[in-house]
Amino acid sequence: MSALPFEIDDDAAPPAEVMHRMNRMYRWQRHVYDLTRRYYLLGRDRMIANLRPDAGASVLEIGCGTGRNLVCAAHLYPNARFFGLDVSTEMLTSAIAAISRAGLSGRIKVAHGDATKADPQALFMVPSFDHVMISYSLSMIPEWRLVLKSAASRLKPGGRLHVVDFGSRQHLPVIARGLLVRWLSLFHVTPRHDLELELSAMADALGAKLEFERPFCGYAQYGVLKLPIHAGRP
Repeated sequence: MSALPFEIDDDAAPPAEVMHRMNRMYRWQRHVYDLTRRYYLLGRDRMIANLRPDAGASVLEIGCGTGRNLVCAAHLYPNARFFGLDVSTEMLTSAIAAISRAGLSGRIKVAHGDATKADPQALFMVPSFDHVMISYSLSMIPEWRLVLKSAASRLKPGGRLHVVDFGSRQHLPVIARGLLVRWLSLFHVTPRHDLELELSAMADALGAKLEFERPFCGYAQYGVLKLPIHAGRP
């Protein structure tokens, strides 16, 4: 048994240097993360509002961090089940505490692992999900394309992948764009400007439908990939 308050699948555990780097970054930040990020992680609540899971549906968040999105979604959708995965044990410790304070430990489970290869069956006894959401995590993951493909592979037929992250900010003032780039670089954040192209290619390959937009004057980008109900192209 793990001494940590969440499960660790050794086969899905991330390389030690990645975990240590993320833990160093969030060891102290996690205590003020939700308070500070509410002002610039735009679009998260929009993503949660658009989940609309059916009763009994399963929802996985990749890069669940402090558990903020999971708690919000679980309150909004009391008949769904929620699961979270993160590379940082420091953030997961905060997530466990937040979930417990909200009285949602029976409906939200979190685990530690690498999003590119984690096995949800081993971690949660759930082979696939109705929804997978990724909120402001791809911009911090070097192998972000692999994470997208892995996330799509964890969806049930008809399932949906929801992604929100930093956009190109093309409609923001030049000075504001420059300041934001410098700020994000302090946290090893790299906006994924090819996100729409990657999701479009995945939609074509899977016979899926893609909805994509760039809200908040391009500050964010938000996509929903919906798999066909039946295998193969519709």
